[in-house]
Amino acid sequence: MRLNKIFKLSLNLLLHSKLRSWLTVIGIVIGVAAVVSIISIGQGLQNNVQSQIGGLGQDIITISSGSSRAFGGGGREGSSTNSKHLSTKDIQTLKLVPGIKYINGIISGRTDVFFNTDKSSLSIHGIDTSVFKEFITVPLASGRYLGIGETRSVVIGNGVAKEVFKNLQPGYTLIINNNPFKIIGILSSSSGIGSSNNAVYISEKDAREILSEKIDLKNNEFSSIEVKVKDVNFIEDTTAKIDYALTNSRHVRSDKKDFSVSSPLALQQRFSAVTSSITIFLGVIAAVSLLVGGIGVANTMFTSVLEKTKDIGIMKAIGAKNKDILLIFLINSGMLGFVGGAIGIISGSIISYLLPLIGFSIGPGNNGGLKTAISFNLLLFAILFSVIIGMVSGAIPAYRASKLKPVDALRYE
Repeated sequence: MRLNKIFKLSLNLLLHSKLRSWLTVIGIVIGVAAVVSIISIGQGLQNNVQSQIGGLGQDIITISSGSSRAFGGGGREGSSTNSKHLSTKDIQTLKLVPGIKYINGIISGRTDVFFNTDKSSLSIHGIDTSVFKEFITVPLASGRYLGIGETRSVVIGNGVAKEVFKNLQPGYTLIINNNPFKIIGILSSSSGIGSSNNAVYISEKDAREILSEKIDLKNNEFSSIEVKVKDVNFIEDTTAKIDYALTNSRHVRSDKKDFSVSSPLALQQRFSAVTSSITIFLGVIAAVSLLVGGIGVANTMFTSVLEKTKDIGIMKAIGAKNKDILLIFLINSGMLGFVGGAIGIISGSIISYLLPLIGFSIGPGNNGGLKTAISFNLLLFAILFSVIIGMVSGAIPAYRASKLKPVDALRYE
């Protein structure tokens, strides 16, 4: 029997199936819809995290005072009580580490900032003006960066200019701790982890003066140090070298560190690993629904074989071979899986599209919500998996149908 004839007979069985057969499809629909929606949420979460962390700069490593220690080997970190400020001695040590291109000592703190009669408490960052533009990851919306040795000038985040204080422009003056600062640059809007939207950047010299009463730092100490690597492909190797060099220069044991070294790339990898694990776990749970749907398909196919026993006898009597009967019922069960998978993909895609619209949110996002991501590979996997589930479930009933003897099948009541 030709394959196109077998396909037509299988399709005819599907189209004339009883309500029981279509109810069986619901199990596959639910399973596929759950898999598609859960994996799309997981992928959207990964993309969301990557976009937020990506804004920190892939080639920048941050050294902070105080250590972070992993618990139970799981990679989670928590702050310890070890604390010792970073200093110019640490910067000198970092200059000897290969792979580092720029070093930026930072003074950070919060203080009141005034514009006319408006006041707001903002985060102040005192930076090395000679390398400032090498570390800022957000382009300028207007104005310029701080120049080498420039004081009493300020570059502000877009949120400060547009939201905290309305419509600030380069040339305007801010009052920071009773000192006037001229706005020379405004950064473009940013979001996510490490956003500079509400940040104020001034020179290190000005920061030490402005924040002297707010932070406990000596003249040679820093709140944190940033380094920019020469090649982002070797950032993990450079991070390890920085850790080793500072451990030796600060005379501390590896388990008693009073500093921590972190990079956006390592943070991104850690979050990706966590979100991938969660997605896989939830996907496996959703796949159970597919297996339940497969059992339903098997039950339906067994019943279908019983109902079509006489028809099988007639087909065999007029020359149909065992393999022809096997293929008819096998393709029919695959079609059940395909229909369930197709409906499930449509349902899962609609759910994935609607979740962000109804305010479903996980993690930091531009609008506080999560953008789901549905890939072609996910849809292809879902449809193929549902077809395979259908065919595997129908394999035994199809085999039993192919082994029926024509005489017994024709006499079946």
